[in-house]
Amino acid sequence: MSRVLVARLDSMGDVLLAGPALRAVANGSRPDGSRPNDVVLLCGPEGASAAGMLPGVTQVHTWACPWIVNPAPPATEDSTSALIEFVRSSRIEEALILTSFHQSPLPLALLLRLAGVKKIMGASTDYAGSLLDVRLKPGEDFPEDQPEAVRALALADAGGYVLPNGDDGKLRITPSPDPDKTAQELASEGPYIVVHPGATAPARAWPALHNAATVELLQAYGHRVVVTGGPAEASLAATVAGPSARNLGGATDLRTLAAVLAGAAVVVTGNTGPAHLAAAVGTPVVCLFAPVVPAIRWAPYGVPMELLGDQEAACKNTRARTCPVPGHPCLSSVTPEQVVEAVGRLLGGVSSLSTRRKVWKP
Repeated sequence: MSRVLVARLDSMGDVLLAGPALRAVANGSRPDGSRPNDVVLLCGPEGASAAGMLPGVTQVHTWACPWIVNPAPPATEDSTSALIEFVRSSRIEEALILTSFHQSPLPLALLLRLAGVKKIMGASTDYAGSLLDVRLKPGEDFPEDQPEAVRALALADAGGYVLPNGDDGKLRITPSPDPDKTAQELASEGPYIVVHPGATAPARAWPALHNAATVELLQAYGHRVVVTGGPAEASLAATVAGPSARNLGGATDLRTLAAVLAGAAVVVTGNTGPAHLAAAVGTPVVCLFAPVVPAIRWAPYGVPMELLGDQEAACKNTRARTCPVPGHPCLSSVTPEQVVEAVGRLLGGVSSLSTRRKVWKP
């Protein structure tokens, strides 16, 4: 058994999207799993909570990467030396560096070389010299316009790792050994829809009052609504929930949120980590997706989905965190009525965007 380091250094959603590739690395080079690997997941602070929920991960190590984390921490000798020492002491033999199209694996590859890692794999448009043993060239060896989960799997495959027999390559988390009390309570009261209004970047958020109106409309149609949000989104969640929806804003850790999303009939959210968490527990998603990044790469993967938002708006592919267009038209143009209609289609089992997209097959 080899010790393999897999790096995904950014957000919670990105770590979840790396899940299928991590399962392939853990399985090793044979579909029957007869040559498994010991997997160490290197992730950033924002991804650490999700990292421990992924099947196949033996150990999680958190490192605030100076060229990934925003705002960026200082690049110091102490921080890089600490990472190098961790890798050395962990007896890492191979490393798979997972990145998005706008990121380079080369700075981390250099540190891993200094730590003595013998085989390093990554995707790079730049000349990698001796830093990568397996290098995929985006746009040549694989298309850029594909889901991030599939991109990561392609790199794992190039490194010689394969998914286990019967693994469909979708997102997945390890079930909690203990039933979640909040999720059990919600389920005991009947079906519900989750509305998650927050987003880490303002450019990806649907307006709060649009969310609030959607909650009111859903309730008017007889649906029970649960509003979720992180600790920093408690005020937003309270505004959206209003006087009658169940408000869990700031009241759930990631495990409890996963259980709440798993029990929902549909989740309404933007392009943010909980959208991928919903996909990982198999719940259909109405995704209000701002085109600052391509939906084909970052939309919820492998579950029935309704994608809303003007994908040809002026902010397309800008990667903006704050909307560069007055009025935020790519999302503000979506009406609460359209969201309620999308929820209805998913509840009715109407074929949706994700069910018509190709899912990775080993």
